[in-house]
Amino acid sequence: MKTYLKSSPHFFRPVLRAFWLCIALLALGAALLPAPLQDPAKLSLVPNPVKSAWFLLWIQELVSYDVRLIYLLIAGGGLFCVLPWLPREIPDRAAWFGYRTRMIALTVLMVFVLILMLTAMGLWFRGENWSFVLPF
Repeated sequence: MKTYLKSSPHFFRPVLRAFWLCIALLALGAALLPAPLQDPAKLSLVPNPVKSAWFLLWIQELVSYDVRLIYLLIAGGGLFCVLPWLPREIPDRAAWFGYRTRMIALTVLMVFVLILMLTAMGLWFRGENWSFVLPF
């Protein structure tokens, strides 16, 4: 039992607030932003470029630069699979971005921001023949 941390409601209150804030932001985004679905497929009219579904668009954007970047994606997926077993010290107290787990937390945050940027670029900034266009 010495490896466990004592918890208190003071730590779980910000977690609960963050949970409800995320739920509210997701509900607001779902209500205001339309789903980026395309029309049913027609063989006589193929869009240029043919884009993936929005949740796979960042992968398509990544491999549009170079096909070998798929190996980076596979390595990143393997890293996330072993993330819970990476060596780390057990902290004395719970903290957001604690100094002992800061590198893992920052790595996950940077990957999230990169995926978000690639998705936005593929969704709004790609025009005909994968050229860069401004959405306005």
